[in-house]
Amino acid sequence: MLRTHTCGELNINNTGQEVILSGWVQRSRDLGGMTFIDLRDRYGITQLAFNMETNSELCLRARKLGREYVIQVRGRVEERSSKNKKIPTGDIEIIVEEIIILNPSKTPPFTIEDNTDGGDELRMKYRYLDLRRNTVKQNMYLRHKLSILVRNYMNDLDFMEIETPYLIGSTPEGARDFVVPSRMNPNEFYALPQSPQTFKQLLMISGYDRYFQIVRCFRDEDLRADRQPEFTQIDCEMSFVEQEDILKTFEGLINHLFDKIKGINFGSFPRMPYADAMKYYGSDKPDTRFDMKFVELNDVAKGNGFSVFDNAELVVGICAKGCAEYTRKQLDELTEFVKRPQVGATGLVYIKYNTDGTLKSSVDKFFSEDKLREIVAKFNAEKGDLILIMAGKEEKTQIALCSLRLEMGERLNLRDPNKYSPLWVVDFPLLEWDEETDRFYAKHHPFTAPKPEDYPNLFTKTKDVRANAYDLVINGVEIGGGSIRIYDKNMQKDMFKVLGFSEEEAQKQFGFLLDAFEYGAPPHGGIAFGFDRLCSIFAGVETIRDFIAFPKNNNGRDTMINSPSKISQAQLDELNIQLIIKD
Repeated sequence: MLRTHTCGELNINNTGQEVILSGWVQRSRDLGGMTFIDLRDRYGITQLAFNMETNSELCLRARKLGREYVIQVRGRVEERSSKNKKIPTGDIEIIVEEIIILNPSKTPPFTIEDNTDGGDELRMKYRYLDLRRNTVKQNMYLRHKLSILVRNYMNDLDFMEIETPYLIGSTPEGARDFVVPSRMNPNEFYALPQSPQTFKQLLMISGYDRYFQIVRCFRDEDLRADRQPEFTQIDCEMSFVEQEDILKTFEGLINHLFDKIKGINFGSFPRMPYADAMKYYGSDKPDTRFDMKFVELNDVAKGNGFSVFDNAELVVGICAKGCAEYTRKQLDELTEFVKRPQVGATGLVYIKYNTDGTLKSSVDKFFSEDKLREIVAKFNAEKGDLILIMAGKEEKTQIALCSLRLEMGERLNLRDPNKYSPLWVVDFPLLEWDEETDRFYAKHHPFTAPKPEDYPNLFTKTKDVRANAYDLVINGVEIGGGSIRIYDKNMQKDMFKVLGFSEEEAQKQFGFLLDAFEYGAPPHGGIAFGFDRLCSIFAGVETIRDFIAFPKNNNGRDTMINSPSKISQAQLDELNIQLIIKD
């Protein structure tokens, strides 16, 4: 070994010992008669001391070491005269007797510090340097620790970790696939899995009644802070269970992780029907760390000569506590916020319930004071509160008001990253209608079972059929989702039929699964958690990129290795691929 200890483990009890350390030069300080170097490895930092009086040659060599040089030193552990209580090794230093330069280093393009001077793109180009920073190492360690905790917990419940294929067939439902050409089968393609869905169902049919896998998945979709083209799931499936069994099992997993990482146990999670989530929060992943629920106002807001309300499918609002003192400039900012393309609203109505008890609104000429007080009363508002109202098509208005609610939560510091509010959202619609393609799509996926009591209405009251599905939401982020699966061939055929599949198409795409259902398929269900998102929740940050060792940027590129990239004509010929370049 090129070291006897790491740079994070020596303390006052090691005083007098001769040790060998290896690591990277973090920084150096030349104080004339003394030179000090902070030596860093994955485990921490240890101070090295060089004395000009006792060993001038060695001291002069130390002064020539650049940042990020890889060195090995031999020396004696001594108590520091000026201690550093901020690091575990701060009581000691190494009086160096020998230096060996293992590898010199160019000056890094940014500082390897917690608060670096490197921007995102620069750090992604030199990600191997960014990974040396302490903050990034802490993220990687959190990810590692969570994976170990998950595996141990699942093993204790008799779950088996089983790997499923990465090269599979493309499916027409869900997000876009990444496809891989097959050299041995010309003009045919594999797809990279968006999830191991059908394989884990086949494992249930195979009798492996408790399966899990920490698995890489792939989706060719537009990127944002909580999405990457390749991501990791904690994928789980169980046989001979109902919905409640799965919810309790994985409440246990989440409580276990929070207990070990944060010292928190939530007990049982609240359950919220999808209809209530949309009615009160405008989202199927509501942030319940703060209240500010939606209040519907159709009964009191319509019929007063204000066409925006009178012609709307839904009039709905929120109460921002203590915000009646907002200035006109602040109210204009909120109006501009909701008009942004990402939100899509056409305007915003406000009512101020002033601290002196008077009312002031942006629609005073349409509403009497008595009618305004009737509206304010619907919110149980108090003096000093601000009512914000939107109107329009129901779903569009709910979604827009959800954005405004979250914005107000940010402005009022109600979205505390150190506070956690988990809940299950249940009773989703089984299907959703798409106007452009004039057909239904599965809200989750085509293998989700309908609620047993709703199944008879699959072809007659299709929009009203609820799914036997559930999502775990924490702080407004969907952490996991799953369902009880269809395990009857005829029910699965009905599902494909209502989705617009012909019998031939269904057999071609999923015949292997339909056939398997005829060989004793047990009742089963499961869930998949976004592992990267779970890491970000524990760390209190929004982007999952910080918890992936080598992530892609917002354009889906790895700027470090310059991927994706073009391939040679010889490779294209071997794969029987002819490129068509469009003007």
